Amino acid sequence: METYKQEFIEFMIDCQVLKFGDFVTKSGRKTPFFVNTGFYRTGSQLKRLGKYYARAIADHFGTDFDLLFGPAYKGIPLTVAATVALSEDYGADIRYCSNRKEVKDHGDKGILLGSPIEKGDQVIIIEDVTTAGTSIKETYPIITAQAEGVNVAGLVVSVDRMERGQGDKAALAEIGEKYGMKTCSIVTMAEVVAHLYNRPYKGRIVIDDRLKAAIDAYYMEYGAAQ
Repeated sequence: METYKQEFIEFMIDCQVLKFGDFVTKSGRKTPFFVNTGFYRTGSQLKRLGKYYARAIADHFGTDFDLLFGPAYKGIPLTVAATVALSEDYGADIRYCSNRKEVKDHGDKGILLGSPIEKGDQVIIIEDVTTAGTSIKETYPIITAQAEGVNVAGLVVSVDRMERGQGDKAALAEIGEKYGMKTCSIVTMAEVVAHLYNRPYKGRIVIDDRLKAAIDAYYMEYGAAQ
């Protein structure tokens, strides 16, 4: 596993973004782990997060695209942080855009924040995590309706939960097939478990045998077909 992935896993733990316990996902699944990017709350955290996203984007997509789109609301700071990092670390001046939950009818009118989406734009969507692909279903038609020839080329998330979507395949794989786009993550849950299982981090074991058994049981029930 690349060093930056190991650092990112520990960064999530430090920021309390990645938590272990008893949770319920939006889809109603009881899960022993949860990712909440709302816990990135300081400038230094967002700057560092942007660099991890930028690295994943550059590794999987390169920088030959036009616009990074972050679905409201959590996608907004992710998009800003990642575009800044792409500029600083890769010299790529990528435009950013997000949608509004409500259409604004005064001042800066419309459904979008940031850059307009222009004819022929190559767009990559950035999210925290995805399970059922609900936000993509909502935002994909908004993006493609903005101008002729707009292409949503990819989706990048922070953590691939590696669980089934609507069928037997992983949610990210389903989204990729449905919309004809490439999908990737900074890390997968398999990498998280491999890095943390029975390995001390700052004086404690984050994933012990009991928690590992709970994670394994979760994937027995909800894991995607390999």
